[in-house]
Amino acid sequence: MTATITLSPTLEAEDRSSSSSLRLSLAPSGPAPALLDGAWWPRSRDLVAELPSLTAALEPLWGRITRVTVNPTHWPAVPRKVPVAGHVVKVGWFLAEQDPHELLLLSYRMGRWNLLVVPPRTDPASAAWLMAAASDPLGTSTASRLMEQAARLRTVSESDRAVEAVWDSEGGHEARARAARPRIPAVTAALPYRPMAR
Repeated sequence: MTATITLSPTLEAEDRSSSSSLRLSLAPSGPAPALLDGAWWPRSRDLVAELPSLTAALEPLWGRITRVTVNPTHWPAVPRKVPVAGHVVKVGWFLAEQDPHELLLLSYRMGRWNLLVVPPRTDPASAAWLMAAASDPLGTSTASRLMEQAARLRTVSESDRAVEAVWDSEGGHEARARAARPRIPAVTAALPYRPMAR
């Protein structure tokens, strides 16, 4: 496998205008298997609408996808079958056995893969971080653990922005700008008078 991001998750304006592009990041093949094989950032929680483009992108790499399983916690409807590119993918679900933020894909020819599912309404910065972290070939975090880390990073970032906003409202940046440009007092020292030699 090669690392692939078809659409950069940091380009929010492009993301809105290009609704048909697949947002997928895959971990490169490595000597030791990672817990996750990559991340998928669907545009909705509708498996019937989202699975065809995902399987179309993955089947050339992984062989025909025959089955997908999800945890129904974040999927409002889990269909039994989804028609994709000339065949049908069977869809199943596991509540306790499967991470709620993970999608499991099975192929008869090549095996199984686990993808982190980035929630559709995730902000682009968090989505980019999640997709990179899930695609790390040395990754040892589960999908839920990565989601928790992203939430902590988002909280820290929001807290930092709030502190900076208060600092700005109290004149912080202006004070720093004044301190960075210290005034140099004019030197007007009287020099002693020396008559010129003739």
